[in-house]
Amino acid sequence: MQYDEEKAGDVDGGDAFLPSAPPSELFDMPTTVDPSYIISLIRKLIPSIPQNQNNPRSTAAASKDETEAVKTFGKSDGLAILGGEEAWEENGCILWDLAANKTHAELMVENLLLNVLLASLTLFQSARITEISLGILANLACHEVPRKCVFSFKGLVDVVVDKLFSDDSSCLYEDFRLLTLGLQGSGSISLIETLQQQHILERILWITENTLNFQLLEKTLGLLLVIIDNQQEEARVFIPQLEKLGVVSILINLLACEMDKLSSQRMPERYSVLDMILQVLEALSVIEDFSDSISSSNKLLQLVFYLVKLPDKVEVSSCCVTAVVLIANILTDVPDVVAEISKDLSLLEGLLDIIPFVSDDIDARSALWSVLGRIFAQVQHYASPSTLCHYVSLLVDKSDFIEEDLVDHRLEDSDTDKKSTSKLDAVNASLKRMHNILNQWITIKGNVAESNAPKEEVHPDDEKVHRLLRICFKYAE
Repeated sequence: MQYDEEKAGDVDGGDAFLPSAPPSELFDMPTTVDPSYIISLIRKLIPSIPQNQNNPRSTAAASKDETEAVKTFGKSDGLAILGGEEAWEENGCILWDLAANKTHAELMVENLLLNVLLASLTLFQSARITEISLGILANLACHEVPRKCVFSFKGLVDVVVDKLFSDDSSCLYEDFRLLTLGLQGSGSISLIETLQQQHILERILWITENTLNFQLLEKTLGLLLVIIDNQQEEARVFIPQLEKLGVVSILINLLACEMDKLSSQRMPERYSVLDMILQVLEALSVIEDFSDSISSSNKLLQLVFYLVKLPDKVEVSSCCVTAVVLIANILTDVPDVVAEISKDLSLLEGLLDIIPFVSDDIDARSALWSVLGRIFAQVQHYASPSTLCHYVSLLVDKSDFIEEDLVDHRLEDSDTDKKSTSKLDAVNASLKRMHNILNQWITIKGNVAESNAPKEEVHPDDEKVHRLLRICFKYAE
């Protein structure tokens, strides 16, 4: 099936495969299917009650029994898969695709599909049926009205959460997708209360830490990110629980594994996992409960610094952007670290190389300029003439990046209504400190005779230095 084969792609939306269906006079939209066709598919998923062949009944009576079987599935014995498991899977897969359409999704909910799926998840042990059922529910949850119906349907949340204890990675993938969509919507209190149970959180973290399936890992991290970012009052209890269960240590170890893979072999399919790990750590870094464990981790700092220093960052540009925000948050908590990192020219070079990548992200751009400003403050006060020469040479080499960024953001930087003062100050402070560094070099360079310098040390071009000096003066307020 197309949807299943392309699971690594955009499963939270996108174009769904539409099976051929009878023409409908009720729907003019080409993306819709005849309602009677959808209803017939739902009926084919209903667990059947074996009938007494000696007591034939009318079609109307049989239809009534099917409906009652769905509504009272827990009270009946001998329920079976109508037409066999293979037929159920085929019909379920069609519904899975059709549920990506809002109109279809609402029609399905109105026609007892949730009852049918709850029955299927409860009664049948097939991993494939479970995956399809969860996949349909996840597609339904992409739409606001069906999503509210899914997570308010009696008994369904408990069954869905219980599927976290499945050993099938495909089932878990769809389950995490469904739970993530549920927490992203309003009215998810019942889901929050269920997920708060310690054994549930332990299971989520265990899967995150141990799965070898990178697609599943990405989904588990997505759920953690939504849990952490959830602004509902009821969700605040997650924070101390996650801290107690060692989520930071788990994430740092995962980051180390991904960085090891990145350094040994570039695997583009894993870049999204790396970025997601960094996003979760960045989200935790602004929460007081986690700030100490994150800012005190030398291992974490070395990992993000290594990422920033990579010579070829284009493929992992989004990861570098997230890393910069994380670094900025850490330096806010432990400013003493700046004195050490300001000596690392390769780190400064890596940060300057990231300037083009943050162009479209106001927060990340502010974070980057904030980090640069902290480093420049150390350099202007403590750098030796020889060290200053190296820094100025590097700034001159990257002056095109600096100028392009300032030109591209000239209007928004001057519009205080659209940009917070703190973000504007981060840019201005960095430019002023850079201006001071350049002036310092111009003042002392005459005292640093090139004849006394190492052979490999070449002074930066005076014309380029003055050009960068003018740029700083022009754009600093």
